[in-house]
Amino acid sequence: MSEEEERVPHSQLAIIREVYDSDSSHENFELELERALEAGVATIVIEPTTLGDETARWIAVGNCLHKTAVLAGFGSLISGMVWRDTAYVCVPLGTLSLFCTGVYTASWQFDPCCKYQVEYDSGRLSRLPLQSLSSASPVVLVRRDDSRRKILHCSISLVSFSYCMWRLYLLYK
Repeated sequence: MSEEEERVPHSQLAIIREVYDSDSSHENFELELERALEAGVATIVIEPTTLGDETARWIAVGNCLHKTAVLAGFGSLISGMVWRDTAYVCVPLGTLSLFCTGVYTASWQFDPCCKYQVEYDSGRLSRLPLQSLSSASPVVLVRRDDSRRKILHCSISLVSFSYCMWRLYLLYK
């Protein structure tokens, strides 16, 4: 066993190789990725460029929705405390936060891909056996625990939206 193979156990590493052996190769790549995601493999290396880019974009959109929900929720709470006599800033931000959380929950919550993040750290990437790949720039996914993150953005969204509804009630009662 080489030094690189000793660094990452095979049960914790899945490599989706770019091998075009039939007309349905792209579908085969997707099936391999889906199996690796469902199995909860710690590190997934995606060699096919198209599949890697699609997966990285999907994860980036989920991350954007998460961050937007959290930041809009905090912004809603802060703006509601700063401008107590109006709800023009507070309510749209609270609604945006709740909307982003709803979209994330409906589209990403149960997708096994949401448990992964794209790895960019060169130190961590150097420990992987990437030199045996035919692709010059594979996408590397690393499994991360996202339970705290989901609790955070759901809690912030619900609290900010509830606060906004309370503020509206106080303004128009």
